[in-house]
Amino acid sequence: MTTSDNPLGEIDLHLFNEGTHRHLHDCLGAHPDDTGTWFAVWAPNASGVEVLGDFDSWIGTRLAMVERSGIWSGHVRGARAGQSYRYVITSHYGERVEKSDPVGAATNEPPSTASVIAALDHTWDDADWMARRGAAADPIAPISLYEVHIGSWGRHVTPGRRFPRYDELADPLADHVLAHGFTHVELLPLMEHPYYGSWGYQTTGFFAPTARYGGPQDLMAMVDRLHQRGVGVVFDWVPSHFPMDAHGLARFDGTYLYEHADPRQGYHPDWTSAIFNFGRPEIVSFLVSSAVCWLQRFHGDALRVDAVASMLYLDYSRADGQWIPNRHGGRENLEAIEFLRAMNEAVRAEVPGAVTFAEESTAWPKVTGAVADGGLGFTYKWDMGWMHDTLQYLRRDSVHRRWHHDEVTFRSVYAFSERYVLPLSHDEVVHGKGSLLGKMPGDAWQRFANVRLLFGTMWAQPGKKLLFMGGELASPREWDHEGTLDWSRHDTPGHDGVRRLVADLNRLYAEEPTLHRGDCDPAGFRWIVGDDVTHSVFALLRLDPADGRPVLIVLNATPAVHHGYRVGVPEGGRWEELLNSDAEVYGGSGLGNLGAIEAEAEPWHGADHSIAVTMPPLAVVFLAPVRTPAKAPVRSRAARPKAAAAPSAPGS
Repeated sequence: MTTSDNPLGEIDLHLFNEGTHRHLHDCLGAHPDDTGTWFAVWAPNASGVEVLGDFDSWIGTRLAMVERSGIWSGHVRGARAGQSYRYVITSHYGERVEKSDPVGAATNEPPSTASVIAALDHTWDDADWMARRGAAADPIAPISLYEVHIGSWGRHVTPGRRFPRYDELADPLADHVLAHGFTHVELLPLMEHPYYGSWGYQTTGFFAPTARYGGPQDLMAMVDRLHQRGVGVVFDWVPSHFPMDAHGLARFDGTYLYEHADPRQGYHPDWTSAIFNFGRPEIVSFLVSSAVCWLQRFHGDALRVDAVASMLYLDYSRADGQWIPNRHGGRENLEAIEFLRAMNEAVRAEVPGAVTFAEESTAWPKVTGAVADGGLGFTYKWDMGWMHDTLQYLRRDSVHRRWHHDEVTFRSVYAFSERYVLPLSHDEVVHGKGSLLGKMPGDAWQRFANVRLLFGTMWAQPGKKLLFMGGELASPREWDHEGTLDWSRHDTPGHDGVRRLVADLNRLYAEEPTLHRGDCDPAGFRWIVGDDVTHSVFALLRLDPADGRPVLIVLNATPAVHHGYRVGVPEGGRWEELLNSDAEVYGGSGLGNLGAIEAEAEPWHGADHSIAVTMPPLAVVFLAPVRTPAKAPVRSRAARPKAAAAPSAPGS
C-alpha cells in the first residue's frame, strides 16, 4: 500500500451511515502502508481530532473531517506497526479528552489505554479445518464445547508469570481438549477490557484482542494451531453494553455517541455500564463489523453472544418508571431485535460455515428461527432452564428428589422449540455458588457420584454440550480468575474418575450417531419412564432420525441399588452396556449388567420387549442393541456386577 491508497472510500461512507457496513475494520482505525499509517475515527460532534503517539513524540497531528460523514482521517508519515497512539478529541464545548481507537486492531497491556498500530499478516495453515468447519457445527454433528478463561486456565503453562501468551497455550489447550473428547473451545471474551475482574465482559476494544496474552498475530497463531489439530474456536462476544471508562466509547466526542443519552435507555443497572444505541445506523455498522472481524480476521468458527435477554427487553432489570416503552407501547427493544437479525444475517453471508450461539434466558420465541420467518437468526440457544432445573434437582438430598421429579422431566415440554446447547458454564461456579462438586449433597462418595450423575444426565439429553473448565476435574473450589485450575486433582482418586467419565461421555456422544443426530429433532427423543417418583428413576430413549440403532439411558437419582428394574425396549436381542457411570474406573462401586442384557419377549411400557436392568446407585447407564458388526463399548466402560452396595450407599 502507498500513501495514495486511502482505505476509506465513498462507498464506505455510504454504507457506514446507512448501517449496512460489515467491514469497518478495513477502513477505520489505523492502517500502516509503505510510508506511514492512515488513521480514521468517527467523531461527528467533535470540533477537532488529533492523533498522537510514539511516531511524533506524542505531540499530535491534526486529522481532517471527511465531508458529511462525521469521520476524521489522515495519513501520518513515519507512523509504523508496533507504535502506540491515542486520539485527542476536542468537543464543541472545548473539552479535550484522550481516547483509545474504537476500531483499533491492538492495544497496549492494561492499565495502559493506548492503542497500537498492528501488523496483521499471518500465513494461515488451517485450510483443511476451514473447509469442514461448517459440518463440524451442524445441528446433526456432535458439538461439545470446553469453556475457557485463558488467563486462569493457562497459568500452569507459564509459571512465574501472571499471564500466558496466546501462542504458548495452543498445544497444551489442544492436548487437554482432545484428550477429553471436546470438539471446540469457547473462550471467555478476549476483546480488550480495562478491568481484568470483568473476565472480558466489560469490553473497550471491540476489534482488539486483549494485550495481556499477546498481540493479534499471537492470537492468530493460537487459533491456527487449534484448527490444525482439529479443535474449533468460539469467541464470546459482548454487544449488549460497554464500560464507561474515560478512554473508551462513553461520550466519545463529547456527546452520547455510542450510547443513549437518557439513562432509562442508555444505562445498565446490573453492570453499571452503558447500553449501545441500536437505533443508530452507525452503531449497527460498528457492531456488525466487530462480529465479522472476529470471525474473518481471527478465523473464529462461532460467536457466543452474551446477555441477549438484556438486549431484547427495554424493562430488563428495571422497575416501573425506569424504562421507556417502544413506539407501540411495548417492552420489546425493536432496534436491538433488528440489530441481532442484521448481525446474524451478516455472519451467515460474510463467513460461510460460522455459527452463532445466544445466551438468552427467557421464552423469547424463535431465537434460532430464520430471520425470514420472524426469528432472530441464531444457530443455537443456551438452555438456561435446563441448567437451573437440573442443578436445583441434584443439589437436593436424594430423599427429597421424589417430590421434585418434574425438574428433570419439564424440559421435554420445550426441548425442541429451539436448537439448544446444554450449558454448565462459568456463571454456575462463581460469586459464592461453589463448584459443581461443592453443590452436591451426601458424603464424599455420594458427592462424586452425583457429579457423575449430573454429567451422565447432561450427555443423555438431546442438545449440544458445554462445560466450563475445572468441571472435568471435579474441582472442589469455585473458579477464581486470579488463580489457576487445581491441576493437582487431575490424577487423584475421585477426581480422575470424573475426568475419565467426561472423556468417555464425549467419545460415546461422537461415536454413537443416535446421541448427536437427534439433538435438535423431536423424532430423536422419547421418555420411557418419566413418572417413577417412588424410586427417582428415569429412562429415556434416544433415536436416530437416520435409522441408526436406538440408545436407552437409565438414570437412578438415589443411592439405592435397583436389581431387575424392568424397562420396555423397541427391539429384542442383546443390549450392550455402552457406558456405566458407576464403573470402578470412574470411582464407582462397579455394579452393572455383565456388559449386556438379553431382551425378553415380555411387553412393558407399551413395547413388545423389555430388559431387566441392574441400576447402580446415583448412576447413569447407556445401553444399545447389538447389531452386526458388533460395536465395542466405549473403552469397555461397562461395570461388572457386584453384590455389595456402593460405599456409604446401602442397597435395596
